[in-house]
Formats: sequence, structure tokens, C-alpha cells
Amino acid sequence: MIGQGVLRECLRDPEVTEVLSIVRRPTGVRDRKVREIVHADFADFSGIERELTGYDACLFCLGVSSAGMSEADYRRVTYDYALAAATVLARRNPGMTFVFVSGTGTDATEKGRVMWARVKGATENAIRRLPFRAAYMFRPGYIQPLDGIRSRTPMTRALYAIAGPLYPLWKALFPSHVTTTEELGRAMIRVAARGFDKPIVESRDIAAVLRSR
Repeated sequence: MIGQGVLRECLRDPEVTEVLSIVRRPTGVRDRKVREIVHADFADFSGIERELTGYDACLFCLGVSSAGMSEADYRRVTYDYALAAATVLARRNPGMTFVFVSGTGTDATEKGRVMWARVKGATENAIRRLPFRAAYMFRPGYIQPLDGIRSRTPMTRALYAIAGPLYPLWKALFPSHVTTTEELGRAMIRVAARGFDKPIVESRDIAAVLRSR
């Protein structure tokens, strides 16, 4: 869901000249800016490593809900996949900025009781140790999908069907913890291009990023 929103904002942004989209299944997106690679194994990018050279930024949006998952399975998707991509990209693009979508409540100590928060924290820390020009960890809270964007996960779609109509209320009550796919995508692009004054971009920082010049 987040990846769809970020890609849409990349296509809208005149400063973004080219997008290489790495996906597990064809998206059907057709745009002069986009080149799409369908790649089955996100734990191993060696087969397409040569294609991953010459880029200024990576906006890493892959993620999954931890509901019903063991820690080992969640770590494989969250940590292993992200580090497989980031390690290759850091080697091929030392001047790259890496932007990782994490989440509010992430545990940077890696020692807390909440499984997903520990794994996200370990992922953030490992990415920040890689030799990128810069790396930023986005920690959004509730994200409202716009432009007809929908999650591919049935449970997530069901939750949004219930919570989505209440978005104006969430926004009014918790403005620092609520954003949209459009705002998140625009903020990620802006931070990738212009940087930010700290490596962790909390949900409340997203509006500040969009206000900055």
C-alpha cells in the first residue's frame, strides 16, 4: 500500500526523472519514468545487481503486518529482505540516500517486549551502519490511503474499511500520528533529495518536512 503511494508521488514529482521499481509481481504501471523489474527472491539480489547502479536514492517500502507471524518469519521479511537490498545498493551506489519505512513505536534498543518493534529497530540500526551517504528511518503512525490505493492483504483491507471513514476524526484528534499515502510519499522524496536534521523521521515530523523549503 505504501509502495503504491510512494510510486504515485514519484511520478507526480517533476524533480524525479527516473524510477526503477523492484516488485514481486507485475504492477501494470505504464509511465515513461518507470522501469519495472519483477524479482522473485527478495533475500538475494545478486542476479539483478548490475541493474541497481546509478541511482541517487532508494525508497524502501516493503513491509508486512506481524499479526499471526512468528518472530523468525517476520524477521525474514522485515530484516533479511531490507538488508539484502540495502547491502547491494550501498556497494553499488556509495552516494545513495536510503529511506526505510519503519513504524511508530519501533524499539531501537532491540530489547523490548514487543516483537515487531524489536525487529524494526534491528533493521533500522543495521541499515544505518551501512556506508550510504545518508539513511533515514520513517516512522509513520496511521496512514490513510488515497487515490484508490488499497492494501493487497485481506485483513488490512478489512481494517481500513472500518477505520478509513473515520479518518477526518483521527486527523482532528491525533494530527501528529496520522498521515496519508500522498503526504508520506512526498515527504520521503523530499528527505531523499534534501535531507533532514535527524535520521529518525517520526510521524509528527512528516508535516514539518513538507513545510520546509
